[in-house]
Amino acid sequence: MLFSSTIFLFVFLPVVLLLYYGVTKKQNSRNLLLLISSLIFYAWGEPKFVLVMLLCIGANYVFGYFIDKYRGQQSKTTPILVGMLVFNLSILGIFKYAGFIVENLNNLAHTTFPVPKIALPIGISFFTFQSISYVIDVYREKGKALKNPLDVGLYVALFPQLIAGPIVRYETIANEIHGRKETESDFASGIVRFIIGLSKKVLLANQFALIADKVYNTGAGNISVAFAWLGAIAYMLQIYFDFSGYSDMAIGLGRMFGFHFNENFNLPYTAKSVSDFWRRWHISLSTWFRDYVYFPMGGSRVNSKLKLGRNLLIVWLLTGIWHGANWTFIVWGLYFGVILIIEKFTGLDKWMEKSKVIGHLYTLLLVIISWVLFRAANIGEAINFIKAMFGMENGILVGDLASFYISESVMLLVIGVIASMPVAKWMKKLYVQENQIIQQCNRVLAMSVLGILFFVAVAYLVKGTYNPFIYFNF
Repeated sequence: MLFSSTIFLFVFLPVVLLLYYGVTKKQNSRNLLLLISSLIFYAWGEPKFVLVMLLCIGANYVFGYFIDKYRGQQSKTTPILVGMLVFNLSILGIFKYAGFIVENLNNLAHTTFPVPKIALPIGISFFTFQSISYVIDVYREKGKALKNPLDVGLYVALFPQLIAGPIVRYETIANEIHGRKETESDFASGIVRFIIGLSKKVLLANQFALIADKVYNTGAGNISVAFAWLGAIAYMLQIYFDFSGYSDMAIGLGRMFGFHFNENFNLPYTAKSVSDFWRRWHISLSTWFRDYVYFPMGGSRVNSKLKLGRNLLIVWLLTGIWHGANWTFIVWGLYFGVILIIEKFTGLDKWMEKSKVIGHLYTLLLVIISWVLFRAANIGEAINFIKAMFGMENGILVGDLASFYISESVMLLVIGVIASMPVAKWMKKLYVQENQIIQQCNRVLAMSVLGILFFVAVAYLVKGTYNPFIYFNF
């Protein structure tokens, strides 16, 4: 089920909210309702995969229980922790990477092993990482082990963040599973955040997807330089509004039920270096790898640059692999790993962040190229598309097709660029005024704009086609 679907907006969500606030005020009953609702939400498309999730919930409840039971006995807790990692990564590996591994083994060793065709459970990378977070945070005493397996189920399966994040660390909401307080202000801010996210997805991301798909589907050999850049920029904006829109909706939904998820984006396209970009993009993933992989290896406090480079490359190799079973994602991860090593070793990131305009252009260029790798079906397609961007394919600078699409999409591109800037901060300055009359007028205006955005977004949904979020594939 999609957040950006009429069945969710006008049936599922209203029913869950009505039952949550209208039937009981007991936290345990509300938690059970949320868990059942989350399982229904997940089962809407592929009911059989609920069994995979229930297996993960049950197993990680057991791991957390025994780590808590044997706390202080490292000879017992360490094997349990290792077993937990093997279990969760095996589940992820079987469903996500088995076919990729066998296919590449056949190509490398000239064998003919049958390539398994295993359907990928939606959001498996997210809920396995949350399961790992639960057990490790219990092990590190950053959160208490949950005594009730249903509570572990709620943490792992909570529908606002289940499908595409943000990856909610157990330590950040451990106290809210039983101690949260739902307030009117949280509920209101949740609605606002949800509408903003829905608008990003439907009114911006889906429209940029039409442009990006047209360019990429035309083929690198048939597009001009201008058309290639249009497609690359369109996809750069599409993936931002698609993913940040989902995160906004998830955070907003969480607020409606009293949960406070950490932010997942912080204006990434305003970054002045690639290091800065990754402090702003998919924050929940980058901090997950930082705290659970990078720091345990020694982080940046190792005694040699060789070890530091090794740590960074391992983290970014794993980041690429996490995104999918394709060489494009692996190269994409290593691409960022190498850039970050260069920035860290040379101090380039600090210099770029001081230069502002140059740093901004430098970062956008490298990020746009990275999204070509991310979007392409294979490495060859990515290379050809990048060549087309720099006039090394057919040599045509603009062409009729590019002229038409650029003229048709100028306004959309302008809106997209503005919306990726700190608009919220600018609006807040207008919204918060000392004069009460002006403040009230601004409040009415803001609510009116949100109402219009919601109405237009729903109108697009009613007449539109199925358009899932990009990160559903991960």
